[in-house]
Amino acid sequence: MSFGSFRGLFRPPGARARPSRPLRDLAWRSWGFPRPSSAALRAGRAIPLPHDRPSLRHSPTHFASGQKSMDAIAFGSSLGREKHMPRNPAKTRKTTAARVDVYEEVTNQIVALLEADTRPWSPRWASGAASLPLRHEGTAYRGINILLLWSAAMAHGYTNPHWMTYRQAHELGGQVRKGEKGNLVVHAGTFTPKDGETGEPITDSEGEETSRAYLKRYVVFNVEQIDGLEMSKFPAPLVVIKNRDQRDPELDAAFARYPVPYREGGNSAYYHPVADSIAMPAFSDFVSGNAFYATLAHEAIHSTGHTSRLNRETLYEYGKSREIRAAEELIAEIGAAMLCAQLGMEPTEREDHASYLASWLIALRNDKRAIFRAATAAQAGSELILSHMAAPAMSRAA
Repeated sequence: MSFGSFRGLFRPPGARARPSRPLRDLAWRSWGFPRPSSAALRAGRAIPLPHDRPSLRHSPTHFASGQKSMDAIAFGSSLGREKHMPRNPAKTRKTTAARVDVYEEVTNQIVALLEADTRPWSPRWASGAASLPLRHEGTAYRGINILLLWSAAMAHGYTNPHWMTYRQAHELGGQVRKGEKGNLVVHAGTFTPKDGETGEPITDSEGEETSRAYLKRYVVFNVEQIDGLEMSKFPAPLVVIKNRDQRDPELDAAFARYPVPYREGGNSAYYHPVADSIAMPAFSDFVSGNAFYATLAHEAIHSTGHTSRLNRETLYEYGKSREIRAAEELIAEIGAAMLCAQLGMEPTEREDHASYLASWLIALRNDKRAIFRAATAAQAGSELILSHMAAPAMSRAA
């Protein structure tokens, strides 16, 4: 018989068995603390309590001495060990990391597309991706989600702009086909944190309620990935081929309603912030009428950054560095694509912007929120122009 077995024979009646050392160590590790030394326990030193363990925080009597604390944690005598078991720390860390890294996940996806020489803000009517992506009830996605779903549509050839979650598809009587993969989108919002003790909103030094931003990822499917839907509720846009080698009176009238004037006849296209005007080459100098209007849309997005409008820093500091110029050009490219999608045009990739590609990649790799800021600024610029245009419904064109 071993000494350990022998020792059990002489335990006083009613005494509790002492758990094995590995079990005691496991209890301490589960709480995120190193096991205290035997000397510390014998001396009755106080053991620190984690702030996120309310079941023990409200029971200070269990920490009157080190030995009592060891009893409360290792044996769970008066607290109920099963009831108050902590959450798996590894799982909690993984969930938190996933939440924090949504910015990085999206940025990595955009970077991969740019490295493959694909600009997610350059959809094509031929792929059916040039209209704004829509939610299941018909409202348009915004900001970074437009780029994510445009790139998914181009990659997979989806011609229908409607997207929905798995649950939404199920509620509408549909079923995502086996083997189909969802596409990443994000939801940004804010919340007001509350005090854990009183439940009252946390305020700043001036007594104002504080708010914190959050970003949540979720997955959506294109309706072309789903069986059983009533497709008449999700019509794909009708592509009408229109001769854009001639001037388009509707587009001329729409841009004329925007308060920034433009003149034709120069050698290059640019926006002049001091004069607050746009210069354009002659219509006949462009390879197509679509290229003319898409370029005009690009310069109009630049003009939205004027101090009298959106007061965009990347515009009025345009000449300070190549990095700032690249950031402003990225906003103009994305914004022009959003504007073109709502005016029935294809965006046009400008050859002179190929030189900005390296700067865009550097900026995105160094700042995982850069593409989010660019998409948000582009959305604001395109909406400002459209609010002035108040353009009537136009037939889709390619």
